[in-house]
Amino acid sequence: MAHVVTCFVRNCGAVLLTLRSEETGTYSGRWAGISGYIEGDPDDAEADAWRELREETGLGEDDLELVRAGETVEVEDEEGSFVVHPFLFESDTRTVTTNEELAEIAWTDPTAIRNRPTVPRLWETWRRVAPTVETVRTDRTHGSAWISARALEALRDAAIEADDWAAVAKIGRELRDARPSMAAVCNRVNHVLSTSERTPESVATVAIRELDAAFESDEKAARTLVRRLRDAEVSGVATLSRSGTVSAALRKLDPTSLLAAESRPEREGVTVAETVAEETDAAVTVTTEAALPAALSRCETAVDAVVVGADAVHPDGSVVNKTGTSVLASAAQSAGVPVYVVAASDKVRPAGTASRDAADEMCAESPHEAVYDGDADVDVFAPTFERVSADLVDGLATEKGLLDAAAVRRVAVEHAEHAAWTD
Repeated sequence: MAHVVTCFVRNCGAVLLTLRSEETGTYSGRWAGISGYIEGDPDDAEADAWRELREETGLGEDDLELVRAGETVEVEDEEGSFVVHPFLFESDTRTVTTNEELAEIAWTDPTAIRNRPTVPRLWETWRRVAPTVETVRTDRTHGSAWISARALEALRDAAIEADDWAAVAKIGRELRDARPSMAAVCNRVNHVLSTSERTPESVATVAIRELDAAFESDEKAARTLVRRLRDAEVSGVATLSRSGTVSAALRKLDPTSLLAAESRPEREGVTVAETVAEETDAAVTVTTEAALPAALSRCETAVDAVVVGADAVHPDGSVVNKTGTSVLASAAQSAGVPVYVVAASDKVRPAGTASRDAADEMCAESPHEAVYDGDADVDVFAPTFERVSADLVDGLATEKGLLDAAAVRRVAVEHAEHAAWTD
């Protein structure tokens, strides 16, 4: 059997589908991902995936992040016998430069695969790399905005394949409970299921719509923050975050300087620092969470504002974020520096769930070996998240604007209404 790669390139929930031209040796006139023969060792198929992407789209390592490789799919028909190696990449652009092998391209929801004439088993190939309940539950690399989008994708795909409402509801409950510390996951899944017509087809349709809305909400939240910071003539920013929304806001703001702390032991926050250093003219300094109070006063460039993301916002205005945020917020308050949280309003917890969720938040911990990998019999306490008091936060920037305490409570009540779909 010949070995081939099939690469799915995703941008804001849409994937790149390509129509194979007559220049291809097989399956001309059919839709596919970015595909091609593996020229070397099939165990090193990733190298061929990158080569095909460069040749057929012009995209390279500066544009793409490899999300995952999936289990192979075997195809055997009149065109030949193939072992397909699936890959999923995340792209920061939809601008591609195609070659003669592609007659047409389309950025579309992946469920469109099921309604187009495609190469054999393309939907199954997609499912080998598509988000699932397990990937939502175990992702320790991305922030909650990213992970909640993956939850909506997993719900959409499950609904497309489901036979009845009960099957969809089961997946919905699993996704809702997969990341209890991340309110956006729960709220976005609840919103889809509560506003659908309780059929698999309706759930899939609403999930697609809400996925688009989620990306728009994060973008609008970033713009809200940037307007506030520009009005205040902020030039120096400090952060402790791995939030994609924080990164987007900082790229738009283009501050003079950024003080970025990493959260030990998994060093969350370094990616934000690297992104801002690469994509803006800001002078970027990385520090540790323990050194933040000293860094605020001793760095050569003054800090005018602190900006962090949130995994959740409680109805009382307190914020759940990476461990170390309280230290940063307290030091900022002592220095007279305002603290702003940027997050979509879907990160506000439903009213009436605070006591349960407060316990859930403290259950999330970094792996034991990330803190101590020696042989001594020692325990490790390394909570991933902590709750930051509302009196340390000067504003919550969302797609609805800069919210005060009363507005946060109204959003919490609305989310509680959506959560009632299980009743």
